[in-house]
Amino acid sequence: MKKSRMKFWTKTSALVCAAACGLGVLAVAPSLIEGKAAKPPQSAPTPPSPSVPTQSYEGVISDTHCKAKHSAALGMTASDCTRSCVHAGEHFVLVDGDAVYTLEGEEALLKKLAGQRVKILGRLSGNQIAVASVMAE
Repeated sequence: MKKSRMKFWTKTSALVCAAACGLGVLAVAPSLIEGKAAKPPQSAPTPPSPSVPTQSYEGVISDTHCKAKHSAALGMTASDCTRSCVHAGEHFVLVDGDAVYTLEGEEALLKKLAGQRVKILGRLSGNQIAVASVMAE
């Protein structure tokens, strides 16, 4: 009886490990499908000057790869696709019509609200917003 229990737990452990590996592959699948390699780390962008006023921006949180068009072929929600792409090396963006702004800061909130319409308070420098706060609409 002891051998059968060991066999059961050995098979169960192998199955759990295989499932974990499969989920890890799925997390980077969007970049693998596109044939992209992992991006090397970039230097930190220059923060906007404190003299620039905080402004309000509205749009949908997405990522630099998909922007407003997530692939339905992957079978993921916009939220899951955005988080997966960011995990694979892309950056969060705010999509407002044709305008796309790169988002810096508040990463935990951006992950939580990925794929959703939001209102962001922050400072704009070029096409990058230094995020001060994020609220779901």
